[in-house]
Amino acid sequence: MAETDWSEDVKKYVPDADDTAIEGIVRHCGIALQSRDASLVSFTDKSELERVREKFLKKKLGLSMSDDELDGPIASIGDKMKDVRNKNRVTVYYMLADHFGKLSDFA
Repeated sequence: MAETDWSEDVKKYVPDADDTAIEGIVRHCGIALQSRDASLVSFTDKSELERVREKFLKKKLGLSMSDDELDGPIASIGDKMKDVRNKNRVTVYYMLADHFGKLSDFA
């Protein structure tokens, strides 16, 4: 998928999304985005949601809140995207970084 596609998807949810931050998240995801399965987040898979919390929120963004405090925004984003079958990892990560005020980590 080309970067413009990632940007377009993010902007469905965040119309004024920062292209530099989107590119930074695409770089962070790297090779995972080459696999269709890995480029999507399954909100019905508990281990996938744990991975988002542990690897992205805690490790990448350096957040140290409780699991419950981190799981809330993940669930909220899943709810915002519930009408979409394929939830792009870049879009989910962008909205999480935005929620926690961490977009500058990717700019």
